[in-house]
Amino acid sequence: MGKSEIIAETGAGQHGVASALASALLGLKCRIYMGAKDVERQSPNVFRMRLMGAEVIPVHSGSATLKDACNEALRDWSGSYETAHYMLGTAAGPHPYPTIVREFQRMIGEEDEKRKSSTKRAVCQMPLSLASVAAQTLSGCLPILLMIPASG
Repeated sequence: MGKSEIIAETGAGQHGVASALASALLGLKCRIYMGAKDVERQSPNVFRMRLMGAEVIPVHSGSATLKDACNEALRDWSGSYETAHYMLGTAAGPHPYPTIVREFQRMIGEEDEKRKSSTKRAVCQMPLSLASVAAQTLSGCLPILLMIPASG
């Protein structure tokens, strides 16, 4: 895609950690916007993001939460779209992002149901919220993840 940077926003920090990891694996710069209140509440995830080389930018405007972090990330991306890929972390924003998130969430659910029916027991032991985070992360970084070799 010819991009050298990743821009993302996060609230609780899971999407930020996933974005920082993907960026670190590919040698890309990473800027993560996070509401100042969330930075304080989620310091372990902020530590993880910074450990992987991401620049975590606290947002103090408005209510200093995810909504404002999204606005700042979009402002940044609108001025740097030629070099940056925006990894939207929630089912919001312009088409096709909400559709992509919905489809990944659907696929995760269908795969889990197939595994349950083929083994006659529950295979998936992760909470639904983690599946949602995985779908959101995949929707933003699928082009990047396709370049990472699978490990055994």
